[in-house]
Amino acid sequence: MKQNPKTVRMWMIICLLFSLGLAATENDRDFKMCGTWRHGSAPRNLKYDLRTGCTEIEISASESTLSIRGSITVKCTRSSSVPLNSNPLQNQSDFCVFWEPLLDLLIVEVNGKNHTLCKPKDLQENCCTDLSLGKQKNASLYGIVKGSIHGDIITNNVMEKYAFEGQSINCKKKFCDEAVSQTSRGANMIENVVMKSNTTGRVDLPCAQSTVIEMKEGFTGLNLTLPASRTEARNMIPSVYLPSCLKSATKSKSKVVCTHYKARKLFQGGPSDSTLLDDVVGLSVENEIIKNLPEPVRITFHHLPFPANCSGKCVSWDTRIDNEENWRGDGCNTFNINERETECHCNHLTYFAILVQVEQKATVRHLEALTFITAVGCAVSLVSCLVLFYWLCKRRIGKKNQTSLVHRGLVVAIFLLCLFFILTGTVANVENKTACVITGSLLHYSLLSTLCWMAMEVFHTFLLVRKVFSSDIPPWVFYLGGFGLPALLVIILLSIGDIYGEKKIVPSENVTGPYRMCWMLDGDKSLLAHYIINIGLLAVVVSSGAVMLFLVVKEIHNRPEWKKIHVSFLSIWGLTCLFGTTWGLGFLDFGPLSEATLFLFCIINSLQGFFLMLRYYALERMKKKDDSISDGSSSASSKQHMLQPHEKS
Repeated sequence: MKQNPKTVRMWMIICLLFSLGLAATENDRDFKMCGTWRHGSAPRNLKYDLRTGCTEIEISASESTLSIRGSITVKCTRSSSVPLNSNPLQNQSDFCVFWEPLLDLLIVEVNGKNHTLCKPKDLQENCCTDLSLGKQKNASLYGIVKGSIHGDIITNNVMEKYAFEGQSINCKKKFCDEAVSQTSRGANMIENVVMKSNTTGRVDLPCAQSTVIEMKEGFTGLNLTLPASRTEARNMIPSVYLPSCLKSATKSKSKVVCTHYKARKLFQGGPSDSTLLDDVVGLSVENEIIKNLPEPVRITFHHLPFPANCSGKCVSWDTRIDNEENWRGDGCNTFNINERETECHCNHLTYFAILVQVEQKATVRHLEALTFITAVGCAVSLVSCLVLFYWLCKRRIGKKNQTSLVHRGLVVAIFLLCLFFILTGTVANVENKTACVITGSLLHYSLLSTLCWMAMEVFHTFLLVRKVFSSDIPPWVFYLGGFGLPALLVIILLSIGDIYGEKKIVPSENVTGPYRMCWMLDGDKSLLAHYIINIGLLAVVVSSGAVMLFLVVKEIHNRPEWKKIHVSFLSIWGLTCLFGTTWGLGFLDFGPLSEATLFLFCIINSLQGFFLMLRYYALERMKKKDDSISDGSSSASSKQHMLQPHEKS
């Protein structure tokens, strides 16, 4: 197919402009001039005379001398002559001149051998760059052939000299602008130039602040706070711990660069429902790829509290998978120290950050109303437990009453449960981690103790109804089961660690205002303990209580007093609370009636102490009424036995 000449010319112009654009972009940062030096067979040398300033650099060649002279450096002032390897049979040599203004670095390469004329310094603020072609001088025989800039041929003629004029600019700012425009490559550019600088300690750029650490023999690890810009608060700057295993045993010393980035444009990618925090930390070791560290590096990020429905996750910048740059959680573990501090433990080196993601966890409807109802119910139960405990102690005087002992243990456990539930929200808002761990463990202990004493009630009633033993069980058996076993379980969980702490419950009406309480955390270990201990014990208590309730009702349902509605209701209701079967409502929190079940659960169980006191008071009233009947009929005795089937002394 025949091409239109105009179309062909248009595409050639576009390609030429594109090529020139790429060359100009690269030339903005570094200068690279190459050519072929045509010389004689006599001994040759490299001569240079360099001065500070920003006028021009002249590159010239003669029969025996390659000369570099001019004023383009910031700190380098050098003048000397270097003999070159001479081969009488060779009449030409390839050479290149490299100038990196940001580092004040000038290198001349002749026949593959480098000659550093100006060694790298720390990064320069103002420097001479954007070298453009100036005056040129032709030669007849000896000189420079095929002179080029960044691979683009200037001329094929033999030239005696090339002159390039410089321009003084803010080199750091321009370098950062170029790095940010390169996005995925920009961070690598920054770390590479910092690594090449002949400096240790702090290195400042407008787009990043770095610290260069030299690891020598005997390196035992290091804690450091990364440098901050002048506008940043010191208490918000990330800190890093470098483990001793970072130092290679095969090298006497090596450099590690720790960089603090604030330019998020350098890093793209990540889930659409997440946000990258401003701080990014880059870690790299000179000429090494570090991974699978036996001891992780630790990066501590300081930040504002996350929204109630969000959580922070440690991520690293990964380019290994499908050649795509992205933030991934592989190789990093997240530790939430508190709501303003997150620590990342990572077994490799790259760029690290905190990714804030919306948590896909269920919110609780009517949380404020449920909390208020439970708090009021617990307050009423607290007073009721005190009154009931006094009555039980008064009844115990002068008697050896095992039933009263079991009742007292249950009353004390319910009292502690209500007390610590009321305190848990107040302690959580104090934001003291240790106090919250202690309160959470005490709340868990009182819950387990309550369930265990309910199990003791079931066990004791079973012994009385079935007349298994003729003698009483020693009191210490009940104390060990009701108070000792829960204490042992809580101590084991405390020794494991990361079980108790601050827990946030998010209301659906206001996701930014969570309810805080000291309880079991949401980690894997806490959830495992919750399902095995809490749910397991609750299932045992509810199921055994339900069986025991059925046996007691079966035992007394043929008695004439059972026909009276208020007596039967009082018996069933009292035994239901006593045996803990009301806690079974927690297993019914699903389906269309879940909200009603939740309200019923909170009301009944928070008022459990009150219901037990009410039951005891009603029984005492009935006993006094029966005692007042002079005929001492058997019906009165049977009624007392029906209402208190397990309260025989």
